[in-house]
Amino acid sequence: MKAARIVVLAVAVSAGGLAALLAGRGEKTEAPPAAPEPVAKLETTDVLVAKADIGIGQAVGASDMQWQSWPAAAASPYFIRKSEKPGALEELSGSIARAPLVTGEPMRESKLIKANGSGFMAAILPSGMRAVSTEISPETGAGGFILPNDHVDVILSRRDREAEKAAGVDTFVSETILTNIRILAIDQAVEEKNGQKVVVGKTATLELAPRQAETLALARQLGTISLALRSLADGNTSGKAPAVEDKAERRTGGINTVRFGVTTTTTPK
Repeated sequence: MKAARIVVLAVAVSAGGLAALLAGRGEKTEAPPAAPEPVAKLETTDVLVAKADIGIGQAVGASDMQWQSWPAAAASPYFIRKSEKPGALEELSGSIARAPLVTGEPMRESKLIKANGSGFMAAILPSGMRAVSTEISPETGAGGFILPNDHVDVILSRRDREAEKAAGVDTFVSETILTNIRILAIDQAVEEKNGQKVVVGKTATLELAPRQAETLALARQLGTISLALRSLADGNTSGKAPAVEDKAERRTGGINTVRFGVTTTTTPK
């Protein structure tokens, strides 16, 4: 019995030692956990954005703007950056918005202008252009559906006196004298407000080049002016004033200016 017990005990000790050896080798060969990959840090820059909605013609104060972190790779060179203009809040305070801005939209100097005491209409008017007003009614203004920033054609309706003399009956003609003209304001409303969809005003202010302004001023004396609303897809996206057709003719012995079929003669001195 003693010999058998000794043999069993020896076998148990040997098995335990072998198990411990194998376990030690397993721990030594187990690979350490992989280190997490470093997360790339996104480079940002502070840009000036609108703190609240800003309407066209609105005076912008320091409380209407704020600095906001922006991905540097996505920041346009036209954005106002704090690293380049740290005092932009104070510098731009008091400017007038030449275009509407929504909350969180980056500010751009092209959309702001210093009025320097002038009215907001002079501030938002593009360089070289003129603001000219004309009377309208629901019948001549597309039923009130023309809103600021829409584009229209200007139509002159008048009596054709020469045709009346020849035919002996009342004769009326219509002619499109200006095309693709931007509406600056209806009465004194320069933008759609409070969900208003229709503005039935008595006066429309148009953005015109100098020669276009002369054409409209003459047309108002000749007949009735109507505004034809253009499709949004036909709006003037080039930012340039449409060309004005020159209807002036010069003849020997005097200057005959023919516009819209009406002839006036001036004898030279």
